[in-house]
Amino acid sequence: MRTMDTPSPNKTAKENRTLTAVPGIRVGHWTLAERPTGCTVVLCGAGAVAGVDVRGASPGTRETDLLNPVNSVQQVHAVVLSGGSAFGLDAASGVMRYLDEKNIGFKAGPINVPIVPAAVLFDLDVGGDPKIRPTAECGYRAAQAATADPVAEGNVGAGAGATIGKIAGSGRAMKSGLGSAAIVLPDGLIIAALVAVNALGDVIDPSTGAVVAGVRTPDGNDLADARRIFQSEEYRTPGFGENTTIGIVATNARLDKAQATKVAQMSHDGYARAIAPVHTPYDGDTIFALATGEGAGEADLGRIGALAADVMAEAILRAARGARSIPGYPAARDRHR
Repeated sequence: MRTMDTPSPNKTAKENRTLTAVPGIRVGHWTLAERPTGCTVVLCGAGAVAGVDVRGASPGTRETDLLNPVNSVQQVHAVVLSGGSAFGLDAASGVMRYLDEKNIGFKAGPINVPIVPAAVLFDLDVGGDPKIRPTAECGYRAAQAATADPVAEGNVGAGAGATIGKIAGSGRAMKSGLGSAAIVLPDGLIIAALVAVNALGDVIDPSTGAVVAGVRTPDGNDLADARRIFQSEEYRTPGFGENTTIGIVATNARLDKAQATKVAQMSHDGYARAIAPVHTPYDGDTIFALATGEGAGEADLGRIGALAADVMAEAILRAARGARSIPGYPAARDRHR
C-alpha cells in the first residue's frame, strides 16, 4: 500500500512548530507501508541558499559537492531524505521531474536544471522484501503531496523504516521515525528542523540524560543503554553502514553559502546531545541547512547556529517519541502505556 501522508487537521498554521513554520518551505512524504520505507521531500519555493555537513563515515548522498561555498550554484530547489540506502537516491530524480514541469530550477541559458541534493538511510533489512524501496516515482509523488501544513511525523516518509539502538544487533533494536520542531522568536526569526533517526545508538533526552529509546536488554523488557555496552564485554563490532541519521535545518534568515554551511555544522551538536553514540564509522550522519532569506535584518550567525542545534535535538526526541511499533521493533510510546 502506497500512502500520501498528511498532518492532523486539528493543527492550525499558527500552532505550527515544524519545518514548515519557515515561510516558503513545503514538505511532502511518500510511504511504502508494505515494507515499510519511504521518502520525504522538502521544497524550497523558487530556491534557498543551502549548506551541508556530513559527519558519519558511511554516508549516502547526492549533489553535496555543489553546496561547497567555493562552488558556483548558489541555491537549491528541494532536498530529499529517503530510505532504501543508495537505491533511495533515485527519489531525487522524481523531484527533479516535478520541479522541471513547474519550470523551477537553475537557468543554464534556455535550459532549466532543478538542484536537488539528497541523503539516504539504510532500512533494507526492516520489514519484508528489500526490493521494495523508494523510486523516482515515489519522489515525484512526495513532491506532489508537499504542503505548508504542519509536518506529519513518526512512521512516515524517510522515517517509515527507521530504527535505533542497533549496537547489539537488530533483534534488540527499537522503532524510530521522522520528527520535526521549530523555534519562532518574538523578533520574527524562525529556525526549524526535520530529521529521520536511524541511528546505531540510543536517543537521549538532553534535559535528563535518560535513554528515551534504543538498544534493549536481552530479554527485550528494558533499555540496556548503549553507553554502557561500549564499556562492557557485551560489545561486538556492529554491521557496517546499516544506520544513519539524516536531517535538515531551515531558517527565514538571510545567509550566504558559507554561513549556511556553518549552521549545518553547528546543528550536529543537536545530534550529539540527543544520540549516543553518534557520528560513528557505521552511521552516515548528514545535515543540510536552508536559508530562505525572507526575514528582515542582519543575521546573527552564532545565534542561528546555536538555536539550530537546540531545535534539531528536539526533532530527534520527537522522532523517537512519535514512532509506532512494527513487528520486531517496539516503540518508546509502548513502554509508557
